Amino acid sequence: MVNPELILSSKLCLTFELYFMRELSVVITVMNEEENINPLLEGVRSALQEIDYEIVLVDDGSTDRTKQQVLKWADERTVFIELRKNYGQSTAMTAGIDYSTGRYIALLDGDMQNDPSDIPGMLNMLKREDWDVVAGNRKNRKDEFFLRKIPSKIANSLIRQMTGVPVKDYGCTLKVFRREIAEDLNLYGELHRFIPVLAKIQGAKITQVDVKHHPRIFGKSKYGINRTLRVLSDLILIVFFRRYIQKPMHLFGNIGFISLGVGVIINLYLLALKISGHDIWGKPLLILGLIFLLGGIQLITIGILAEISVRTYVESQNKKTYRVRKVYQSRQEVNPSLEITVNGEL
Repeated sequence: MVNPELILSSKLCLTFELYFMRELSVVITVMNEEENINPLLEGVRSALQEIDYEIVLVDDGSTDRTKQQVLKWADERTVFIELRKNYGQSTAMTAGIDYSTGRYIALLDGDMQNDPSDIPGMLNMLKREDWDVVAGNRKNRKDEFFLRKIPSKIANSLIRQMTGVPVKDYGCTLKVFRREIAEDLNLYGELHRFIPVLAKIQGAKITQVDVKHHPRIFGKSKYGINRTLRVLSDLILIVFFRRYIQKPMHLFGNIGFISLGVGVIINLYLLALKISGHDIWGKPLLILGLIFLLGGIQLITIGILAEISVRTYVESQNKKTYRVRKVYQSRQEVNPSLEITVNGEL
């Protein structure tokens, strides 16, 4: 028999969500973007006039006057999260999602290269066509050709082929989600580049739409070609989560048996040489090759197991991967808990 108290509790939670949740939360991560804050906030407010929205700005360890500019231009729809240090964009996004109250969540860069005017159309598409995620595709990208565009095209192609998720532009921050998908992304480290893959692992329905892109006017880009190796490292992890997270033995077992088979063949060959009177010692190149091969396999395996351990530790104990210094709603400091108010109500 169904517990009436449980039904009542569920109805109260649903009523709370209907009356006190915003329609849309726009989560924006910023670091040293003091000159962009005012035009960014004006652009979001102008684009979302017909939507019940909030702006959740997360300061990821800025050392300039970003905080002062946010508090100067904040209004009653602005929530400002000041992290204690620079944790990285993925973790800052997680903090913004945690402190948001919207039924739908949009991610937006703080560098003014994404255009907030694309958000209403993406939100309408998500609701009208019943998608879980609508991802932006920077069709006419305004970035440096050799340092940004070419590495990005190579990375996007590689990610599509290895994960099987056919998103054109993994580097575009502008995306709109249903809340339940965004909450379960569990972003940390540098995994924000693989948000569509993480959403797909949850079974999310994903589509993409062309969005506008502008050249950076103020501030300096935090991206560079030096991130290529990080992308490759994260890609190995994401492919593992995408294909083998529920059946890791299919990966490690297959590799192990292949490695064992090759080892047996090599040793049988060496044994045959030894029996026939040949000297099998003193081959440094073979030994060096084996060291590099076995060392690479061990390092990749240890890296994946370590990531699983960290993920299990964080998620099983509900620990946060970030620390909040202060939280402001409008321009007033509030308790840095997750009790953000909507229209003056808890």
